[in-house]
Formats: sequence, C-alpha cells, structure tokens
Amino acid sequence: MAAKPLFATGARVEHAKFGVGSVSVCTEDRIAIKFDEHGEKKFVLDMARESLKKSDTAAPDAKKRAPRKKAAPAAAAK
Repeated sequence: MAAKPLFATGARVEHAKFGVGSVSVCTEDRIAIKFDEHGEKKFVLDMARESLKKSDTAAPDAKKRAPRKKAAPAAAAK
C-alpha cells in the first residue's frame, strides 16, 4: 500500500528561499510547488523537507489583465 504524501495537494507551504506557495503535486519522493512570486519549482522531497514548513496564509487572488484597447481603424487611402 502506498504511503500518504507528506503534503496534501493545495496545501500552503513556506520555503526558506522561494517564500510562500501552494503544493501542486506531492508523491513519496518528489514535490512540486507553485510559489506566489517565483512560479513552479520541483524538489526531491527528502532534500527539501527541512526547507519547507506549513503556512496558513491565503493564496493570492489571480491577477487580472487589463482589457486590450482596440486599434483605431486605418484611414482609407484616396
């Protein structure tokens, strides 16, 4: 029987170097975390375990892009 992963998918964690993020995938030997400021990083769980601690901060709201402005129609050549 497979062992329960150390961190649940979606759990908020804090890494000493990359800051706060959400667990994307956690298996017996690997973990992928999407950090708020540094994107997704993948680690060998045994090596990263000491650098990770659980965090109770909420995930940031998704950044919304400003709508694109429509280009002015080109003037017809005479």
